Amino acid sequence: MTTTSPRSGTDAPATAPPRALVVLLAVACGATVANLYYGQPLLGEIAGAFGVGEGTAALVVTLTQLGYAAALLLVLPTGDLVENRSLVTRVLLGTAAALALAALAPSFWLFGLAAVLVGVTSVVAQILVPFAAHLAPEDARGRVVGQVMSGLLLGILLARTVASLVAEVLGWRAIYAISAVLMLVLAVVLRRVLPTRRPEHTAGYGSLLATVVEIARTEPVLRARALCQGAIFGAFTAYWTAISYELHDEHGLSQAGIGVFALVGAAGAAAAPLGGRLADGGRGRSASGLMLLLASLAVAAAGLGSAHLWVLALGGVLLDLAVQSHQVMAQQEIYALRPEARARINTVFMGTVFLSGAASSAVTGALHEAGGWAAVCWFGAALPLLGLAVWALRLRPGAGTATSVG
Repeated sequence: MTTTSPRSGTDAPATAPPRALVVLLAVACGATVANLYYGQPLLGEIAGAFGVGEGTAALVVTLTQLGYAAALLLVLPTGDLVENRSLVTRVLLGTAAALALAALAPSFWLFGLAAVLVGVTSVVAQILVPFAAHLAPEDARGRVVGQVMSGLLLGILLARTVASLVAEVLGWRAIYAISAVLMLVLAVVLRRVLPTRRPEHTAGYGSLLATVVEIARTEPVLRARALCQGAIFGAFTAYWTAISYELHDEHGLSQAGIGVFALVGAAGAAAAPLGGRLADGGRGRSASGLMLLLASLAVAAAGLGSAHLWVLALGGVLLDLAVQSHQVMAQQEIYALRPEARARINTVFMGTVFLSGAASSAVTGALHEAGGWAAVCWFGAALPLLGLAVWALRLRPGAGTATSVG
């Protein structure tokens, strides 16, 4: 049975949401964001199935990312306009339809269309995160967001492994069919258990998009937090983009072995609740600087100790811990800036992070070809230091940045 929350986006509930609901939101975030990554380890099978070259098959990844980027800008802000429970369930139904099309597509170009639609509709994960923030009181918001974010990170980290294992047993199309069914189940369950939330913004969709620009312009903390998270996420992207080459070429791991190695990064997801508790305790800004430094040291260590598999694994765990903790602490702070505009704030934040990751991925490919793993690691170690510079100027305690402007 559903409940109704207050209309006002500024009215926080008195108690934290039930743990079962938080776990459900975490599972939903992980399952939906995983759709963005299922195709990456399957490109060889996709190329063979449709009779296209590997370069053409790689367009699947690009098309999915383009769809997701468009949705961050055009769909995510509607979380501040449309009743949230209905929005989530409708987008999930769209995700299920897109995944079913991918599973059944008879041609590559129809599969490419499905990839775009999967990217667009998988933005539901980013709608659920600010929704979770609305469900939590101020003193527990960091913890709740951290728990939901742990599910999202697990979805990112485990998607490639799960897709590879399912494809080996059932064929590459099976993961899309299985996920389509899962999206339908989630749509039904969330429709039944989520409370309703009617946003305050009523001026229309065009006005909504215009205020995204205004929010980015007038909130210095949001800009600084987005830049710092973009820098640390760029290091995360560089590490996980190039690590498979290092594991295969230098350590002789098979594709299955590389998939198992990716599981070690899942340990970093456990950091999300810790980051949330630090933020709830008022230590989010100080700890953010430490996480940026930890990320830089983790990638540097992975470069210097690359001859040892355990060093690479430790670097991955510490990097994931730093990235996840920093993001939760950042979101705890930015969601307090304008409670009625959390979806639009998330548009600015995640749009910056996503574009930073995409740029890092492109640079990483060129660097690895030119200088190998070492070049990638020096690049990855430098990015969080750039974020640390922004933190020192704008976010460290005593730096003088206002919490909200306008």
